[in-house]
Amino acid sequence: MTWSFEVTPVDHPDAAQLLREYLDEIASRFYGRQITDEELDAALEEHHSKDLTPPTGAFLLAWRDGVLAGCAGLRVAAPDITELTHVFLRKAERGKGGAALLVAAAEDVARGLGATLIRLDTRDDLVEARALYARLGYETVEPFNDEPFAHHYFAKSLAPALPDRV
Repeated sequence: MTWSFEVTPVDHPDAAQLLREYLDEIASRFYGRQITDEELDAALEEHHSKDLTPPTGAFLLAWRDGVLAGCAGLRVAAPDITELTHVFLRKAERGKGGAALLVAAAEDVARGLGATLIRLDTRDDLVEARALYARLGYETVEPFNDEPFAHHYFAKSLAPALPDRV
C-alpha cells in the first residue's frame, strides 16, 4: 500500500469533489440524516474553503495506490500558527493507516507555511477524529474560536523539519 500527498489548488476538480464528500458526511452526521443537495450546496457556499490556498493556507489531496483517497486543509491563523481542517478519508480508505500519514503530511506543509504550532477544533460526534489527534500527540487546549460546531480544541507543537539525509 503506497500513500502519496500533494498540495493542490482548492478549486481543482478532485479537491472540489472531496470537499463535497467531506461536507456531505459531516453535515449528515451532525443532523442525523442525509442532507439534501440544496443543503449541501449552501454548506459549500458558506464553508467555501477559498482561504486554503497560499499564502493563507494550503489544501492537500491524498492518494492510496494512485486512487484519490482523502484531503486535509490548512489555514494560517498567525505567522507561527496554522489550523488543521477538513481532514477526510473516503470510507473505503479508512483503517489503512492513511489518516495518520495525511495528518503528518499536513504538519510538514504547516511547517513550510512557517508554523511552530498546529491547532484544530472538532465536534463531539467525531469521536474517531478526536482519538486520532490524541494518538498523534495533539493535546487538549482552551477554545481559540467561537465556532458554533466546535466542541473540542487541540494543539501540537511542531518541531522544525529535519533536513533530508544525503
